[in-house]
Amino acid sequence: MEAPHSPAPATTLRLTVNSPEQMGELGRRLAKILRPGDLVMLTGELGAGKTTLTRGLGEGLGVRGAVTSPTFVIARVHPSLGDGPPLVHVDAYRLGGGLDEMEDLDLDVSLPDSVIVVEWGDGKVEELSEDRLHVLIHRAVGDTSDEVREVTLRGIGARWAGADLTVLSA
Repeated sequence: MEAPHSPAPATTLRLTVNSPEQMGELGRRLAKILRPGDLVMLTGELGAGKTTLTRGLGEGLGVRGAVTSPTFVIARVHPSLGDGPPLVHVDAYRLGGGLDEMEDLDLDVSLPDSVIVVEWGDGKVEELSEDRLHVLIHRAVGDTSDEVREVTLRGIGARWAGADLTVLSA
């Protein structure tokens, strides 16, 4: 039996982020290229900057409410204050299963109209969309300040084929 086909990355960008302020700015720049229906998966150890990036993204999208880690509520919806899409911010850290456990959140219903950001979503939300932006955040090796991060953005699927992620490094 043939293994299911998984879409290959369409585009990849690697960045060094030197501070939490720069991580927030990366989120604000990312907001400019996102659109309704986009799924963004954030991967990184505790304290890597996932929520800081999402906070900047929320600012860039112009959504209502403070973007904070939804660890205990699992998901928060931040409606747009303008004509942009709402932000659905999910923290899947405490969810052990795959998409089955995520179904109660109805993310598939929200996806067409929203930007959905999922922290700790590896192995849990990939089935939501063939098109997704996977953001990996790692502490820089040898960084004594504990603020420098290596960020890899990997666009997967047709939505990201040919996307110019270099606008994020400005």
